[in-house]
Amino acid sequence: QADCLLKTCRACRGEMARRPQRERLLVHLAGLACCCAIWTGLNFVVPTFRQGAPAASGASGAWGWQQGPVRKSHTARQALTVDLTGKVAFIAGVADTTGYGWAIARELANAGATIVVGTWPPVLKMFNMALKKKATDEAKKLDDGSLMEIAKIYPLDAMFDVPEDVPDDIKSNKRYAGVEGYTIEECVEAVKKDFGKVDILVHSLANGPEVTKPLLETSRKGYLAASSASAYSLVSMVQRFGPIMPKGGAVISLSYVAAVRTIPGYGGGMSSAKAQLESDTRTLAYEAGRKYGIRVNTISAGPLKSRAASAIGGDGEKTFIERAIDYSVDNAPLDKPLYAEDVGKTALCLLTDLTSGVTGMTMYVDMGLHSMGQSLDSPAYDGLDLKSR
Repeated sequence: QADCLLKTCRACRGEMARRPQRERLLVHLAGLACCCAIWTGLNFVVPTFRQGAPAASGASGAWGWQQGPVRKSHTARQALTVDLTGKVAFIAGVADTTGYGWAIARELANAGATIVVGTWPPVLKMFNMALKKKATDEAKKLDDGSLMEIAKIYPLDAMFDVPEDVPDDIKSNKRYAGVEGYTIEECVEAVKKDFGKVDILVHSLANGPEVTKPLLETSRKGYLAASSASAYSLVSMVQRFGPIMPKGGAVISLSYVAAVRTIPGYGGGMSSAKAQLESDTRTLAYEAGRKYGIRVNTISAGPLKSRAASAIGGDGEKTFIERAIDYSVDNAPLDKPLYAEDVGKTALCLLTDLTSGVTGMTMYVDMGLHSMGQSLDSPAYDGLDLKSR
């Protein structure tokens, strides 16, 4: 075989000598490229072939395959080593352990961030008491077995920007008794004094006093209240937290598919407020990105039976959120319930350098429900087994 190969090589050289110089040059260049490709493959694609290496299982002789080093991408390395130690995360709107805000706080704490929370004054005392109970320990447990620590809880009513905005009926309300400094401006100043900065800002709050009313029956006062608490509060918070956020900081809020789809039962102007929130996210991404060098995104989360969502009410048989969950499981591409951790993990990604080039985006975390144009449980599909496909 060696003699045959040698004769063939000599014949090829003779043939090449009779070819024009340009053709010979092209052939030499092609051969060089092939050699480079083979060398690259040996070093980076296939396991390294070394003389004297231990033979692989099933191999024989003194030659064996030895696995070369695995080359991980920069992103993969970062994903394994997300470290938020020294970062301060302010989560606005956390008042229990069942919602998306808590799940986001837990994921950030898992990565080492200092957790600071803003809570609505009427439930502040109740939340503080709940955190001290043993029953809450399971919800506070982190991946390493330790319990999440909240560095400080501030009173925060996102309806009011400055002290002058607070009306007398709120000041004299017994639910606000003994609580001070709960406007957005006062909260930001307190955080600045205590921590000096905020690297991560999470807007996890919304309120529509007339959410159970159809839009046709919603009052101007109720409509504007929903927009103020659920959408403008993000604008106000970015205005005031922006100056104390280092370049590279990140902001995230929570939206709902009602911003772009009609969701019966989600009334009182809340669908309009969510549409405003998503629109403001894009504008704030531009303005805050240019002015402060921070990113602004929102997550359109699927239905979750949190304490706040359960308060929307229903028709007596099921609450609004229970029907929303049932509909999602029956019709979403992924036919399983959404859990708070699903949103928490996505938020963690959007709030770290893993997505340093992503801003102004609405990220759907809803088992794909937003992508569906028709419902699988419609009578129009009777007789077709679409759900198993």
